[in-house]
Amino acid sequence: MEPNWQLARKRSTIEHRARILHQIRAFFIDRGFIEVETPARIPVNAPELHIDAILSDGWYLQTSPELCMKRLLAAGYDNIFQICHCWRAEERGPRHLPEYTMLEWYRRNCDYHQLMHDCEGLIHHLVGHKTFIWQEQEIDISTPWPRITVEQAFSQHSSTLLSQITGEKKFSELISNEIEPALPRNKPLFLTDYPAIQGSLARPKSDDSGCVERVELYIAGLELANGFTELTDATEQRRRFEKEEKQRQSTGKTPCPLPEKYLEELGALTNAAGIALGVDRLIMLLCNKPTIDEVVCFTPEQL
Repeated sequence: MEPNWQLARKRSTIEHRARILHQIRAFFIDRGFIEVETPARIPVNAPELHIDAILSDGWYLQTSPELCMKRLLAAGYDNIFQICHCWRAEERGPRHLPEYTMLEWYRRNCDYHQLMHDCEGLIHHLVGHKTFIWQEQEIDISTPWPRITVEQAFSQHSSTLLSQITGEKKFSELISNEIEPALPRNKPLFLTDYPAIQGSLARPKSDDSGCVERVELYIAGLELANGFTELTDATEQRRRFEKEEKQRQSTGKTPCPLPEKYLEELGALTNAAGIALGVDRLIMLLCNKPTIDEVVCFTPEQL
């Protein structure tokens, strides 16, 4: 019997993937982070309007490990990271999988500016050069990487000013259809300072309560990472969760309870920041592959 050629042809990429994962771990361990493992099956995720969790025997598969990781921070852990599998229902495409690998890291006593420095350092550590090629595009990773606010992005690239947008759906449509296609492809970019409606777990900016300290990293037009200076006000966090859950239910989605243990322990968390980075997309870039299917052993269709 002949070997499965679809699996066999990926071998060099899968070997490269393994080396990248080792390098990621080395980067964080060398900087004093603790690698943690939290459960993949949990009672409830944070409510998010556009993300649906997958049921697992009455509980849910995690869409992110952030609630458990921030409970560790609240219990006194310092800098922590995790590489784990996450699940989101009905996510499938050239850059999406329903089961995917996430890297998340959290720091105590810092804000989202430190996360941006971490991202720059991590990518430099993994690439080892000032440039790399993805799909015939040379990408210059010399630092510092450009940082533009969401308000600036709308002013430069959209037919609609940010101040004219009242609904989350319209905001998301404009980000996808007008802002992201206009972002530069030849250099990484941080998009910062999102409107409050787009940052349910992020701290408000001290000088602008209408914005939150949220950042997204784009490389070659790919949304690669999403991070916050963490909201640590449990009362405000509950209010935001309740509002998000009400919006979910208004669209006909199954009601979900709030993450009560997280809310109970959040008051013990002081200043902190955390970010989630899509490992499969990162490996797409570093292995110069056009789709996410090329960098995982099995796609859902192959099982």
